[in-house]
Amino acid sequence: MLGCLRTAAISAGRGLGGVRGRVSMAKSKFEYVRDFEADDTCLPNCWIVVRLDGRNFHRFAEQHEFKKPNDDRALRLMTKCAQTVMQELEDITIAYGQSDEYSFVFKKKSKWFKRRASKFMTHVVSQFASSYVFYWKDYFKDQQLLYPPGFDGRIVLYPSNQNLKDYLSWRQADCHINNLYNTVFWMLVQRSGLTPVQAQDRLQGTLAGDKNEILFSEFNINYNNEPLMYRKGTVLIWQKVNEVMTKKIKLPKESEEKEVEVTRTRTKVVSLHCDIIGEQFWEEYPEILAEDS
Repeated sequence: MLGCLRTAAISAGRGLGGVRGRVSMAKSKFEYVRDFEADDTCLPNCWIVVRLDGRNFHRFAEQHEFKKPNDDRALRLMTKCAQTVMQELEDITIAYGQSDEYSFVFKKKSKWFKRRASKFMTHVVSQFASSYVFYWKDYFKDQQLLYPPGFDGRIVLYPSNQNLKDYLSWRQADCHINNLYNTVFWMLVQRSGLTPVQAQDRLQGTLAGDKNEILFSEFNINYNNEPLMYRKGTVLIWQKVNEVMTKKIKLPKESEEKEVEVTRTRTKVVSLHCDIIGEQFWEEYPEILAEDS
């Protein structure tokens, strides 16, 4: 039966092992249906940004007992998934994440997937979601994954470098605003005994300075001393790093192999927790926006 299926698949140009392109495709009267496919080719010479968000993640976090206001395990898992995406799709030049979202920036001149928007989005979201399930146990240990998480994605094109920088600045500003609010909110709930509704009423209409004052005067917390990962989010970029490894080699006139340390340079995805709103970051890593990157 499987042999019959394989023969039928190959005759249609879609072998079980992905043989499309290696056999001549038979024409059929049904091929006209391909004309209904929409042309979703991204405009040329534009940065392609795919942003994914957790779907109904407030409920997911509650049911999996995430720590408030920030859960290091969840944040590190998100970053691991984003690194996996970048390693699979090397045309991503930078990624930025916070909370339950991540943005992936593909090179301006990327030709991947013939620049089809649906391909970019589905590859990123599916790789990320499957990685989240796969690596869950590495970060949550004894916490069982009760049900698969969901993520949705969107794609936006930015024609200029400044547009892209402003987009990433917007996401980091959003990280700061949300984290400052959540930090104060959960301090009022956890340490002052307010209900969530009371804490929300207390913070209604307050500015950033007011929230900082509440943290300092009532909880002795200087917000500027909170971990950068919470306040700034996570930036992922490609960097050349030197890795030292041990290798066994046989030296001339020696009868036995000896272990020696060898330094190799590799390009890998590294995570940073830093400001990307100012110009210092972009001056330090000009290759991110380079036209030939």
